[in-house]
Amino acid sequence: MMPAGDGPDEKVEILMGTEAETARLLSCKMFPYFTFLAFVELMALSKLKRLRLRANHFNGSLPDKGLCEMKNLRELDLSRNRFNGNIPACLQNLVAIRLLDLSENNLEGTMPPFISNLTSLEYLSLSHNRFDGLISLPSLANHSKLAVFDLLSGNKNFEVETEDFRWIPSVQLKILRISNCTLNKGASAIPSFLSSQYDLRVVDLSNNGLKGTFPSSILDQNKRLEELTLANNFFEGAINLSPHHNYSYMKKLDISVNNIQGELPMNIGMLFPNLESLNAFRNALQGVIPPSIGQMRKLQTLDLSKNNFTGEVPEEIGMGCSFLWILKLSNNNLHGKIFPRQINLPGLALLELDNNHFIGTIGNSLANSSQLISLDVSNNSMSGKIPSWIGKFSTMVSLIMSGNSFEGFIPSSFCNMKDLSFLDLSHNNLSGMVHSCLFVSSLERLHLQGNNFIGFRPNGVSNSSSTHLVSLDVSYNKLSGHIPHWISTFSQLRILLLKGNQFQGSIPDQLCQLNKLRMMDLSHNNLEGLVPACLANISFGTLRDEDIELDIIGWWEMMSLLQTYEYKSKEYSITSHGDLNKQEEVEFVAKYRLEDYKGTVLHYMAGIDLSCNKLSGQVPSEIGALNGIHSLNLSHNLLSGSIPASFSNLEQVESIDLSYNKLSGEIPQELIKLKFLAVFSVSYNNLSGMIPYQNQFATFKETSYENNPLLCGAPLNKSCNSSVHVLLPSSKEDDDKENGGEGSKAFYAVKAIKGIWC
Repeated sequence: MMPAGDGPDEKVEILMGTEAETARLLSCKMFPYFTFLAFVELMALSKLKRLRLRANHFNGSLPDKGLCEMKNLRELDLSRNRFNGNIPACLQNLVAIRLLDLSENNLEGTMPPFISNLTSLEYLSLSHNRFDGLISLPSLANHSKLAVFDLLSGNKNFEVETEDFRWIPSVQLKILRISNCTLNKGASAIPSFLSSQYDLRVVDLSNNGLKGTFPSSILDQNKRLEELTLANNFFEGAINLSPHHNYSYMKKLDISVNNIQGELPMNIGMLFPNLESLNAFRNALQGVIPPSIGQMRKLQTLDLSKNNFTGEVPEEIGMGCSFLWILKLSNNNLHGKIFPRQINLPGLALLELDNNHFIGTIGNSLANSSQLISLDVSNNSMSGKIPSWIGKFSTMVSLIMSGNSFEGFIPSSFCNMKDLSFLDLSHNNLSGMVHSCLFVSSLERLHLQGNNFIGFRPNGVSNSSSTHLVSLDVSYNKLSGHIPHWISTFSQLRILLLKGNQFQGSIPDQLCQLNKLRMMDLSHNNLEGLVPACLANISFGTLRDEDIELDIIGWWEMMSLLQTYEYKSKEYSITSHGDLNKQEEVEFVAKYRLEDYKGTVLHYMAGIDLSCNKLSGQVPSEIGALNGIHSLNLSHNLLSGSIPASFSNLEQVESIDLSYNKLSGEIPQELIKLKFLAVFSVSYNNLSGMIPYQNQFATFKETSYENNPLLCGAPLNKSCNSSVHVLLPSSKEDDDKENGGEGSKAFYAVKAIKGIWC
C-alpha cells in the first residue's frame, strides 16, 4: 500500500539551490519518471540533503559511486524497491545521516558494523530484507538521538542481540519493531532494556518465540503507548492489567497466536477507551465476551476467534462500536441468536461467526449494515429460511452459510449481488432450482453440495457471463438428466465436483474443453458409455496457475488497516494485515480416504474420479498423457480390455484404483516406474500373469490384487509355475445375468460388494 502522495500520477520533484545552506530535495515517486537519471550522476549533487526514491522498480545492487559522496545527506529513503546484494560499506561516509530507510528490498549479507558509527541516526529501518548474521542493539549505545528502530526480518535466522550487562541505554525510542528474528540467541525472554524505556509509542515483538506471562509492564511504563504487537509467540497466563491505569493512548493491541488464558478483564472497555484494533485470535481465552467492549467507541477491528468464549454476543458491541468494520468471533462456544435486537454497525464490512452454536436465523437488524462485504455463519445450528434481505447487500463478495439446517429455496434476491465472488451454501436442507442468474461475472467459487437441489433455472446458463468461475461443487444433490453442456463455457474452471447425483447418459465431450481443470469428480452417478479419450486434453495440474489463486480469496488483500505515523519529514506507514484470507475447501477421495483439500494444498492436488458409474469399453491409452495427475479412480464400473502401458507416464500419480471392473490381460511391468505411487488396486477384475514386484509395487498388499484368479507372484501366495483354469463369461448375456448361469464367480462377487461401496 502506497502512502498519500506516492500515487502513479505524482511527478518528479527536484528542488536544488545553489547555496549550501538551502534545503535540498530530490524526490522520485514512481519508476517511469526516473529512468533518465543514472545513480552515478548523483555525484554532482554533493550538497543534497534529502533523497527519497521509495516505491519505484529499482533493482540490482545499491550503487556506491555517487551515493556515498553525498556527505551532506540527512535523509536517505530507498525503501520499497528491489535492490539486492550487500549494503555498501562506503555508506559510512554519510556521517550526518539522520534517517536511513532500506526496508522492503532484497538486501542480504551481514549487517555492516559501520552503522554503530552513524551516531546522528534518528530513524533506522531495515525491515523486510534477507539479512543474516547478527545486529547488536548495544552497539548503538552512542545513538542517543535514535527514536525509531525498525527491523522486521525476512530471515528467521537473522539474530538480534539486545542484552549486554555493560550497556546502560541512553536512548529513548519512540518506535521499536523487532520481529521474526532469533532474538538473543533464542532466550525467549522479553528484552531487559525495555525496562528503561518510558516513551515508546509503537512496540512490535511478534514472531520471536518469546515466552512468559503477558508483559503488562510495557503498557504501565509507557504512558503514551499506541500500539503493542505480541503476535505469534508463546505467552501464557492471564492478562493482568493495573486497575488504576487508563491506557487512553492505546489504539492497537495484538496478542494473537499465543497461549494466553483466563478471561478478558471485564472492564477492558474502560481501560482502553480509544482502542481501534483488538486482536486476540487463537489463544485459550474463556468466559464471556466483556460487554464493556461496547465502550470502545473508536473500535474498528475486533478479532476474538479461535478461543473458548461462551455465552452470547453482547448487544453492547452492536450498539456502541459504531465504527466497527471487522468483527471475527468464529471458532468459539458462543450460542444464542445472531443480533436478535437492534444494532448500529453501519460500516461493518466483515462478519465471521462460523463454528459456534448459534441458532435460529440472522436478525433483521443486520440488514442496516449495508457495507457488508463478507459474511460467514457456517457450521452453526441455524435453521429456517435464508433471509431474502441478504440479497440487498450489493457489495457482498463472500457469503458462507454452509453446515447449518437452512431450508427452502435460494432467495431470488441473491441475483442482485453483482460483486459476489464466493458463495457457499453447502450442507444444508435447501431445495428447488438453482438460479442461473447467480453465475455473475465476478463469481469464482460456487459450493452447493449436500442439499436437495434438483436442477438449474432456466435450463442452462449458456448466456452466463461468469467467466471467472474457478470452483463448482454441486455434489450430493438430486440433480438428474444429462451433465449440462454449458459447464464447458466456464473456461477458467479448476475444480468440478458433480459427485453423488443422478446424472445419466454419457460424459459429454464438451467437458474436455475445460483445459485448466485440476480436479474432476463425476463419481456416484448413473453415467454410461465410454471414458472420453479427450480427457487427455485437460491439464490436470500440468499448467501453472499464474493467473488465479486457488488457495485464498485474493480480494481480501486490499482489506488492511493503514495507520500513518509522522516523524519529522518522513511518513512512517505501518500496515496491519489481519487474518482476513478465506481458504477454499473441497472434498475429494484419494487413497481410499475422503480428504478435505484446502489452502495451498489445492495447488498441488490434481485428480479424476469416475468411480461408481456404469462406464464401459476400454480404458483410453490417452489417459497416460496426464502426467500431472495425483489420483485416478475408475473403480466400480464395467470397463474391459487391458490396463494401458501408457499409465507408466503418470509421473506424479499417488493413487490408481481400477478395482471392480472387467479388465483382463497382464499388469504392465512398466508401471514400476511410478515412484510416487502409494495406493494401487486392481482387485475384482480378470487380470492374469505375473504381478510387478519392484520399487513401489513391492509395498502393496495382497488386497490390491484379490479376486483375480489368474494373477500370480508376490505378494500373492501363488507361484507363477502353477496352472489355474477359470471359466470366463462368454457373452454379454452372461454378464447381465443376476442369478445362476455360467460365469466367473469373481464377477458375481463384484455385484454383491459393489453395492456396499457405491
